[in-house]
Amino acid sequence: MELWFTEKQTPEFGITAKIRETLVTEKTEYQDLALIDTEEFGRMLVLDGMVMTTVKDEFVYHEMAAHPALVTHPDPKQVLVVGGGDGGVIREVIKHPQVEKAVLVEIDGKVITCSKQYLPEIAGQLDHPRVDVQVGDGYMHIIQSKDKYDVIIVDSTEPVGPAAPLFERGFYQGIHEALKEDGIFVAQTDNPWFKADLIQKVNRDVKDIFPIVQVYGANIPTYPSGLWTFTMGSKKYDPLEVEEASVPELDTRYYTPRLHRAAFVLPRFVEDLVK
Repeated sequence: MELWFTEKQTPEFGITAKIRETLVTEKTEYQDLALIDTEEFGRMLVLDGMVMTTVKDEFVYHEMAAHPALVTHPDPKQVLVVGGGDGGVIREVIKHPQVEKAVLVEIDGKVITCSKQYLPEIAGQLDHPRVDVQVGDGYMHIIQSKDKYDVIIVDSTEPVGPAAPLFERGFYQGIHEALKEDGIFVAQTDNPWFKADLIQKVNRDVKDIFPIVQVYGANIPTYPSGLWTFTMGSKKYDPLEVEEASVPELDTRYYTPRLHRAAFVLPRFVEDLVK
């Protein structure tokens, strides 16, 4: 009998993938966790019924969450990743030799454990000497932090459950205070087809706090609609002013020097959302 996993991305629409093998199903303290091996996308991490990452397309999200901000900042020494227990964003962050310390704060330690065991190509740098992994509440870490960061990357799940506070205005204000005087933050902000209201709300909130706000996109086939957005808030540096010649050649599969500025060119209907 064939087994299929389906994520209902809206009550009326979903995506489905044929399952080769179910590796993990567990109810953690915070969410339902599953690790399944699919025919099309390989091993897939699923939280509360939503696809978080897959072996086949993970590089797009992780590269685009990390590199635009890290390239825009001229000297990102101290970096914080909120969420991202699979380790993919951390893997990309430490590709930048200027980064002296990358702190990961993930609320659900089971995500880290599962990813290390079943997603080593994604989680393989969590034990890197420049990485500090902390199991805890990213929201509280931001609010209570005495450290100052050059770059903060919010690698959250959808705005439900334990991730809901990570889409609140107060969280962005806390990020502003946790950044150095020329700091930058970036957050994944879902898709414009099904979550237009969320993108608009985040954009308004971040514009109230940061002088420079830019939205950019990427194509991630296993995420709702395939068109994904990220919102960057910066105190000083504009990603659109980065010269292509100054972008380092990194070991990437999606992000490139030419793509850096192109990613900020939005379809008109997305531009209209964030005017």
